[in-house]
Amino acid sequence: MYINQEIKKDIFKNYGGSESDTGSAESQVALFTHRIKHLTGHLKTNKKDKGTQRALISLVGKRRRLLDYLKRKDIERYRDIIKKLNLRK
Repeated sequence: MYINQEIKKDIFKNYGGSESDTGSAESQVALFTHRIKHLTGHLKTNKKDKGTQRALISLVGKRRRLLDYLKRKDIERYRDIIKKLNLRK
């Protein structure tokens, strides 16, 4: 498995504030970004894997909705997570 408990705890600690903060929008966006990077690498070698392609599109949509929520509620948190994750917007 490409993501285990230690990787998740590290992501939550770096972006969510603590290891147990799994529900904040920042930690969820960071986790989705990690999964998106993994699936993108998988699709580069397995171009015909349509199930993974569909899952990737779904994850990108979920991340976009969470980022839109953050932008509406707190623009500073939005800008901070975009800068930390090196996302384009």
